[in-house]
Amino acid sequence: MLLGYARVSKADDQDTAAQVSALKAAGCTRVYEETASGGRWNRPELHRLLDHLRDGDALVVWKLDRLSRSLKDLLHILEKIDAAGATFRSLTEAVDTTGPAGRMMMQMLGSFAEFERAMVRERTRAGLRAARERGRKGGRRPKLLAHQKTEILGMLAAGRTGADVARLFRVHRATISRIASAARGTPPDAKSDP
Repeated sequence: MLLGYARVSKADDQDTAAQVSALKAAGCTRVYEETASGGRWNRPELHRLLDHLRDGDALVVWKLDRLSRSLKDLLHILEKIDAAGATFRSLTEAVDTTGPAGRMMMQMLGSFAEFERAMVRERTRAGLRAARERGRKGGRRPKLLAHQKTEILGMLAAGRTGADVARLFRVHRATISRIASAARGTPPDAKSDP
């Protein structure tokens, strides 16, 4: 039996329709679809598919990186497929692990996929470092500006409760507590209400 696996990343604005149609055209009787990163091991549909593999079955993907972007995970998945007595096929790369040449090609392609991912990570880090050197700061913008924090501290000093001030500034009460704690130079206490 041919079992297909189709995956798109959560960050991508895609669907699995093209992959599913290619897998069904290749003869897959059932296709497991998933929206998750290929670098994560925690993918329920992939694990469900691996659990359903039986002797003589074949796990089929449209493209190698749909199965995994990590060589370590890829080799682990291949071991699970082999342990079930099944084989693996990738339609785009024309990889078929029924023979030794297919298994060798699979490991080489996995190495290239991992190399590509490492290069993307390295370029991202270099870009972030360059942005920091130019004075850009990552992360989201602060909810409150410096003058608003000063105003909050004044309100707290005048006797207003943390919950009241939080409602006025439309922030969580814990944000007010952190501001008050930072002004006192003490670690924030989740139970205290300034």
